[in-house]
Amino acid sequence: MGTIEVIVGCMFSGKSEELIRRLKRLSYTKKSLIVFKPAIDKRWNRRNELVSRSGTAYAAYPVLTPMEMREKGEAYDVIGIDEAHFFVQSFITVIEDLRDAGKQVIIAGLDMDFRREPFEHMARVLAIADSALKLDAVCTQCGERATLTQRLIDGKPAPYNTQRIQVGDDEYQARCRKCHRV
Repeated sequence: MGTIEVIVGCMFSGKSEELIRRLKRLSYTKKSLIVFKPAIDKRWNRRNELVSRSGTAYAAYPVLTPMEMREKGEAYDVIGIDEAHFFVQSFITVIEDLRDAGKQVIIAGLDMDFRREPFEHMARVLAIADSALKLDAVCTQCGERATLTQRLIDGKPAPYNTQRIQVGDDEYQARCRKCHRV
């Protein structure tokens, strides 16, 4: 029977690290694995790898559309997907189809944007998941528990009407509710 497992949280909370940990553990089984990441994620100049901030890496296949995940994922037992918030609404149908085909689908991504608003398809993924883990980080301002992502422009909180997602790390911080600003 297939499953959908979800790992969410703010930036710098260890989502990719947890995904890699689960995949490495499953690699000791007889299950076949494939990992997908959005083709637009070119951080660390490692196009064919899922890389965590700690430097841990796992081979990954960059895709432009969720349909690519369906086509390539059908041949595997376990499908890992990183940075799922970058995908579009059709992502939901694809992961449900993979689960219904008996696949174990493990997804990592942001649950909210810098405005404190949920990524709609990630909210849906959480609703249909068989299990979910919400991670937190440490607030860069006060050191408390951080559950929000702060986007910065020229060192200042980004205005509400700026672009919702920007690939990269240097414009973001983990923040607690007290220190987060829009």
